Amino acid sequence: MERRRCACPGSWSCPPGAVMPPRLPGIPVRTSSLPLFSDAMPAPTQLFFPLVRNCELSRIYGTACYCHHKHLCCSPPYIPQNRLRYTPHPAYATFCRPRENWWQYTQGRRYASTPQKFYLTPPQVNSILKANEYSFKVPEFDGKNVSSILGFDSNQLPANAPIEDRRSAATCLQTRGMLLGVFDGHAGCACSQAVSERLFYYIAVSLLPHETLLEIENAVESGRALLPILQWHKHPNDYFSKEASKLYFNSLRTYWQELIDLNTGESADIDVKEALINAFKRLDNDISLEAQVGDPNSFLNYLVLRVAFSGATACVAHVDGVDLHVANTGDSRAMLGVQEEDGSWSAVTLSNDHNAQNERELERLKLEHPKNEAKSVVKQDRLLGLLMPFRAFGDVKFKWSIDLQKRVIESGPDQLNDNEYTKFIPPNYHTPPYLTAEPEVTYHRLRPQDKFLVLATDGLWETMHRQDVVRIVGEYLTGMHHQQPIAVGGYKVTLGQMHGLLTERRAKMSSVFEDQNAATHLIRHAVGNNEFGAVDHERLSKMLSLPEELARMYRDDITIIVVQFNSHVVGAYQNQEQ
Repeated sequence: MERRRCACPGSWSCPPGAVMPPRLPGIPVRTSSLPLFSDAMPAPTQLFFPLVRNCELSRIYGTACYCHHKHLCCSPPYIPQNRLRYTPHPAYATFCRPRENWWQYTQGRRYASTPQKFYLTPPQVNSILKANEYSFKVPEFDGKNVSSILGFDSNQLPANAPIEDRRSAATCLQTRGMLLGVFDGHAGCACSQAVSERLFYYIAVSLLPHETLLEIENAVESGRALLPILQWHKHPNDYFSKEASKLYFNSLRTYWQELIDLNTGESADIDVKEALINAFKRLDNDISLEAQVGDPNSFLNYLVLRVAFSGATACVAHVDGVDLHVANTGDSRAMLGVQEEDGSWSAVTLSNDHNAQNERELERLKLEHPKNEAKSVVKQDRLLGLLMPFRAFGDVKFKWSIDLQKRVIESGPDQLNDNEYTKFIPPNYHTPPYLTAEPEVTYHRLRPQDKFLVLATDGLWETMHRQDVVRIVGEYLTGMHHQQPIAVGGYKVTLGQMHGLLTERRAKMSSVFEDQNAATHLIRHAVGNNEFGAVDHERLSKMLSLPEELARMYRDDITIIVVQFNSHVVGAYQNQEQ
């Protein structure tokens, strides 16, 4: 297994002799526009050494960065371990932090120098892949499904520990429609967790008519039972914080009270796009306000500050009949799977990434700040040289004034005050806010050929092209790749070649039957695909057996929701309007 010379980009410098983690055979280290060591986040010293103590180093496929001279190279700076989408300022990047008594410590034991191969069995692989899968089928009435959604499959595969992605799905009970969303956290999972719990309530309240809002407020005033707003569809692992429920409810109630005051009671149709935008912005505002006000309860006080100082992107779909709205903040994506008349599959993108690859986002950022900041507002394809997404919830380090940040930190709990990251002020920080949670909303009217929608965090899109994603899901849902006859055209095919084609088809069929969840099937391909587009069990086993301290160097958290549409119901909507 080769070791490669360390090549930290830009001002990220390592001592002489530094080397990078060895490549897994056939598996490239993650590459993107992000600086390698900020994105990959090698294991910190305190996590790495237990591996050495347990003599586990010899059997894993990769290791943390090594240098000669008894130092750990490229260990992360003293800021939260899970801030994976930030590049810290060089002033706070302590890359080589020698361990006390390192030499005496390592001389006390002898270690194997030859790596030993270790593969997961297919049942072990399936156990890992299916641990977080969830499926929901929309119930039928009188033997008929009257919804434009047949159901959805969702799944998550962690790379971070704990996973920073979240997912949510719920049916709106007081209005029509279903909400589905994926949330990608950074600098920890606190913000993505809070947004996954709260955002759908803000959206549902924004969609309620004036009379229903009055009924809910009157019920609260009189102490009566509230009308249920959402029916959640949750996996048992999808955590909801009961400790903060009262705080979250009070903020939500203030929001609907303001909606009541602003609404004159006229029975005007509610604009779904406006409701989505208002809900996103209001939740982000409440996250910021709760952190500024604090809470007498020390646990809640620390929680709201963690939520505000971490961040999360969000991609949410609202489906009501044939009306599909996608609200996106950040770089997760929504992709529509369309089946053409010839049976082939095409991808329709329903969201735009809010990052440096989006020219309109770059222009928006520059227009919102003085001309003398044109070269500093985005550096090395990151906001202020630090943050990859240009829109996100939380991340008050990019929204609050410097004075406000200092006041909150100084008056906050000791855990926050002792955290070097919270004290850190981004460079060239002159005219905040630099970051917004306002979503970009896309509308699409469903057609019979629109078969499914894929919502996924960027962990999927980093590894797979959108056309491959749609093709794999489409073939899984229809089984076309093993129903169609093998076409050989006018070419002469030997028995050996035909045997190879049949073997390949049998392998594909086995893979399909192995998964009862479309999101799981997609994750299997995202992690285990080889150069020929087929799942390689050896590669899949290697990727899934990486220790949690190293997995992030090769991939990100992956969260996927696959929504399957009912073509018959969608077609019936069209016929009624003609």
